[in-house]
Amino acid sequence: MAITCLVSRLGMLLMAVLPLAAAAQNYPSRPVRMVVPFAAGGTTDVLARLVGQKLSDTLGQQVVIDNRPGASGNIGTEMAVKSPADGYTIVMAFDGTIAINPATYRKLPFDPQKDLAPIANVAQLPLLMVVHPDVPAKNLAEFIAYAKANAGRVNYSSAGPGSTGHLTGELLKARAGIDLTHIAYKGGGQAVQDLLGGQIQMLLTGLPTVEGHLKGGKLRALAFTSARRVPGAPEVPTFNESGYPGFVVASWYGLFAPAGTPLEIVRRLNADINRILQAADVRERLATLGVEGTGGTTEQFAETIKADTARWAKVVNDSGIRIE
Repeated sequence: MAITCLVSRLGMLLMAVLPLAAAAQNYPSRPVRMVVPFAAGGTTDVLARLVGQKLSDTLGQQVVIDNRPGASGNIGTEMAVKSPADGYTIVMAFDGTIAINPATYRKLPFDPQKDLAPIANVAQLPLLMVVHPDVPAKNLAEFIAYAKANAGRVNYSSAGPGSTGHLTGELLKARAGIDLTHIAYKGGGQAVQDLLGGQIQMLLTGLPTVEGHLKGGKLRALAFTSARRVPGAPEVPTFNESGYPGFVVASWYGLFAPAGTPLEIVRRLNADINRILQAADVRERLATLGVEGTGGTTEQFAETIKADTARWAKVVNDSGIRIE
């Protein structure tokens, strides 16, 4: 009797697994949705569209970009987490949502390390401090002096509350002894519009978000948070060079799938992303944006997430930032 029950259970298990295996072998048989949990125009969106276009060619199916901004990336990421784990919904997220939000939000609607399957670490890039042309500062030292002379009246923004840009601003406030007011937006693209309009004076973001406005003279770049100058904007110094040694911050951007997505599909997408990042035209475009293509295995990406979650938790606890 026991043997009969065991055989029955094994049969049921095989019946459940075989369709998943067949689906993985035929993947993809229809368009793939790439959720971007931020508004169009920001760094996450720019990278998602670049990678999505190349991935469409590789997969032989269209990759559809779906912008779902809000709550520092939580809304779009939660939607991806709750989607079927079949490889047809993936999400382009960054360290702010995955590694910082667990510390800044008292309660998240998902657990980044349990509810998401890392696919690939796509890219990392330093942050860039840019100001409105009306700000009388041509370099970081002049901005610090301006902020001290206007304590509490200088507004800055980032990709959202608790984002890498927000925490970098808090680190700068502590390091330079200045009083800045953080204004939260749903993404870098919206923050740029208010910076252009003069509602905020400074923004910490990735070069892709503001590249066109810098070339047009509508915004002014002061410093990068990178260890070395960025090839895409070699004339802009680093914080290191501007009197703040060791002030180095880089955000990573990566692709995830809902937990439980067949491993064969995750491995397939990881291999595709790594090949895309090695393409000469992609490497050239990323370099002009100040972005370093990362790549690597899913296991390496998981270790990066784990380490950064611990690192940013300390920064958040020291700063006292909390979001309801």
